[in-house]
Amino acid sequence: MLRIEIKEGENIERALKRYKRKHRNIKVMQNLRDKQYFTKPSVTRRKQVQKAAYIQSLRDAEEV
Repeated sequence: MLRIEIKEGENIERALKRYKRKHRNIKVMQNLRDKQYFTKPSVTRRKQVQKAAYIQSLRDAEEV
């Protein structure tokens, strides 16, 4: 569970913004979505390889 301590004289909107940023950074919702159904390890590895190849192609296109 995330805890955000509000500092003395801090605005509530600012504290909410910090909470949302921490929530997004630890990927709570993404983990919940990923665990809704089982994916085989080979499928996850294949997706990682495809993502890496895509990113590499973008970097190669940027260099040219």
